[in-house]
Amino acid sequence: MNAPHITAPAIEVPDTLARILADKYEEVRERAAATPLSEMERQARSAPKPRDFIGDLCHAVADGRVGLIAEIKRASPSGGLIRDPFEPASLAEAYCEGGATCLSVLTDEPYFQGRPEHLKAARAACPLPVLRKDFMVHPWQVFEARAMGADCILLIMAALADETAQELEDIARSLDMAVLVEVHDRAELDRALGLETRLVGVNNRNLRTLQTDLATSEELCPLIPADRIPVAESGIRTPEDVRRMAAVGARCILVGEHLMRQPDVAKAAHALVHAL
Repeated sequence: MNAPHITAPAIEVPDTLARILADKYEEVRERAAATPLSEMERQARSAPKPRDFIGDLCHAVADGRVGLIAEIKRASPSGGLIRDPFEPASLAEAYCEGGATCLSVLTDEPYFQGRPEHLKAARAACPLPVLRKDFMVHPWQVFEARAMGADCILLIMAALADETAQELEDIARSLDMAVLVEVHDRAELDRALGLETRLVGVNNRNLRTLQTDLATSEELCPLIPADRIPVAESGIRTPEDVRRMAAVGARCILVGEHLMRQPDVAKAAHALVHAL
């Protein structure tokens, strides 16, 4: 069977992201040729029921804790190799012990050394809901995410045209999955608010330079409507950083590299969860 027609988004994307997406389109073409869309959808719809990603974040905040989405990743374009040895199941257990609310697991291999098996192992090791952290560009990937056990997907507005973002969200919702939509500037935020998801992530990392600045969340989070849930992403390392984010409305955070570099990730997660 021929691979699905997958084309680049009809929007301008930052240099680093453009390189990643070019490889991702090719990867999805190859993987979708091996497993047809109809078969991947069948696997997705027969998978066990998703865990409540958004509900668990809301409960954490209501209890006075930080809603921590703790990330599991071995490497990144900006940080290189981050953790070795790398044991997703043990890390998931440690995050759970440290009070994390949800997990985020990288499944992109070329740039993050991630694999679907990492997500499967992490989810099986603990009861926390799991976000598939990858560059979603085609419906096939959404079905694949549910089939591998993901409870939530990431939609990066810098990588997607509005129509594609809407299509991917609709599929995720049909599978009872949550969606975290990610933005980096005011224009992307305005576009993201056209989606139905309540989870709006503000990435403090500039995708062109890969530098982080918490001022990005300080600028954008106050503009997020009260019926949405701001999630501050990237560059958060200390309890003081957590309090800076909470001061502008982001009581949910996504933290990866800082936690991955700690010898005791449970202790590091606990310090962020109870920073307020």
